[in-house]
Amino acid sequence: MATFFMSALKYQPDIAVFIEYLAFEKRYSKHTIVAYQDDLEQFFSYLEEEYGAPVLKEITASSVRSWLASLMEEKLAAKTVRRKISTLKAFFKYQLKTGEIEVTPMTTIISPRANKRLPVYVEENDTHTLFQHVEFPEGWEGRTERLMLELLYGTGIRLSELINIKEAHVDANQKTLKVLGKGNKERIIPLSEELAGCIAGYVFHKHGHNPSFDKIYLLVSSKGKKLYPKYVYRAVKKYLSLVTTVSKKSPHILRHTFATHLTNQGADLNAVKELLGHSSLAATQIYTHNNIEKLKEVYKKAHPGA
Repeated sequence: MATFFMSALKYQPDIAVFIEYLAFEKRYSKHTIVAYQDDLEQFFSYLEEEYGAPVLKEITASSVRSWLASLMEEKLAAKTVRRKISTLKAFFKYQLKTGEIEVTPMTTIISPRANKRLPVYVEENDTHTLFQHVEFPEGWEGRTERLMLELLYGTGIRLSELINIKEAHVDANQKTLKVLGKGNKERIIPLSEELAGCIAGYVFHKHGHNPSFDKIYLLVSSKGKKLYPKYVYRAVKKYLSLVTTVSKKSPHILRHTFATHLTNQGADLNAVKELLGHSSLAATQIYTHNNIEKLKEVYKKAHPGA
């Protein structure tokens, strides 16, 4: 039977009952329960010190906000504050359920928004170096790796979408690629003249020189088999390491790079959304922030009053 240390707070019995509920009814892990307990003891310690330990029914949204404000003053991360709010919401919801209170003070409490990290991407001059100056090995492996990178950067597709491209998905006449995204949602992506030519050359070489290779899936290994995720990860990391110092070197970074380069060149955000297969514009808007950051840099360097 799990046991958890309890402090000498006036609210200790209320916390103890809730902790037992989490442990034995909700079956939460010990790590999660300790986090809940720490949050509650911190909150109720604040109430005792600042408000003289009001009974549960007298705890207001104002006192909760006061505690949250004190946490923000301590420079706690928004993620940590959101977790503490979640703890209080769960606690007071339980008190409503058991009839200890009639109204929860958490109704009007809003969690702070998370600071979205800007997507990491490869600079345009580095992608130019990759495709114009890096020498890919001769033979099937080098041919496959180059086309793989061209597709990731030239279309912005996901890793899972890349390895599942079928030869039939490529329309050589229309220069388009059919992609099956999340939830089997289909989208059509235009191909540049150069990329369409690379695909045509790859398929011609595969059919003409490697008759035993898989003819259903477009990209195949030197053994003629459909590519697998680890193969793609290794190859992307190998080549990106030659041209960039970005911390992450994964297939998804080339998706970010595709979208960022488009928006930096003034592409319509709705068009980028469709190309990426995003369900909402909100997911695509993150790429405009890189534009803003670049404008800030230009402003700081060039404006006399910056």
